[in-house]
Amino acid sequence: MKDIVNQIADSRTITLEQLSHLLTTDDRDTIQYLFDRAHATAQQHFGNKIFMRGLIEISNHCKNDCLYCGIRRSQKDVHRYRLTKEEILDCCEQGYALGFRTYVMQGGEDGWFTDDRMCDIVATIRQKYPDCAITLSLGERNHESYQRLFDAGANRYLLRHETADPAHYAQLHPAEMSFEHRMRCLQDLKAIGYQVGCGFMVGSPYQTVHTLLKDLQFISNLQPQMVGIGPFIPASNTPFHDRPAGSVETTLRLLSIIRLILPPVLLPATTALGTLHPRGRELGILAGANVVMPNLSPRDHRKDYSLYDNKLCTGDEAAECRVCLDRRIRTTGSELVVDRGDAPTTTCGV
Repeated sequence: MKDIVNQIADSRTITLEQLSHLLTTDDRDTIQYLFDRAHATAQQHFGNKIFMRGLIEISNHCKNDCLYCGIRRSQKDVHRYRLTKEEILDCCEQGYALGFRTYVMQGGEDGWFTDDRMCDIVATIRQKYPDCAITLSLGERNHESYQRLFDAGANRYLLRHETADPAHYAQLHPAEMSFEHRMRCLQDLKAIGYQVGCGFMVGSPYQTVHTLLKDLQFISNLQPQMVGIGPFIPASNTPFHDRPAGSVETTLRLLSIIRLILPPVLLPATTALGTLHPRGRELGILAGANVVMPNLSPRDHRKDYSLYDNKLCTGDEAAECRVCLDRRIRTTGSELVVDRGDAPTTTCGV
């Protein structure tokens, strides 16, 4: 059984048969070997370092109506907000003092944040913190917009592809959203020179082993610097509110597989993992993850950025609890570091 894991690691590819086996087997020795091999691969490229990203959730306004999302356009019970430039800069100042050297500005697709406004914010952060990386996660924009933000000083862009299967994409999104446009955005970002992150939800409605194989093949072809995956968690009052959450175990297995297919990738142990399991992020690290993304957002708004129910947003998730998070990470034999956390094959990873 362990031969399957070795074959994937050696070839950096995976077949449908291999994927099906690893996602369904009850052989704990094989799965532990998968986790151990992935963890050793991460340490080979990054040592025992775990990189911090300071997450700043700048807006929960969104023009889109994705069927799974708790801040979708048609959600009526959401307390909408958007941060001012001053609030964002205050988050950066607090984060810098706590040791963060990457800022991730994330938000819904909010038209209020025009190119002019976002470029001004990015340029100011770049000027104030020249030793920090600036990552954006603001959804689909056009090529000119991405170029302007890159020229203003953004280094990295995270855009989950959600699924690499067009039919599956249509089952998760309203008709006005385009699979082809999402894929074109990722190609535009690569062409401009961003370090790019993609990703998908594990256990999303209608997902199959065949769609997961397409995801892994897409990731292998795109060669992103980061891949963000986490278990699907249903959000109240969405069309998928009564769907079961994705599996922590399946997510861990897929994290390990991605690490073996793309050894130098930056791989977060996501908040969703920590939401579904009290040691979710630690287990993610032991399965090959090497990034955590604590929240730098103002306390008053953390509960408002609820992409799914019961999102972890206090305690260790709060960036202020750096000591608590560091202690938890150390239980895995790793350590949080004050570092931009660049991808080893580039000068500026995601």
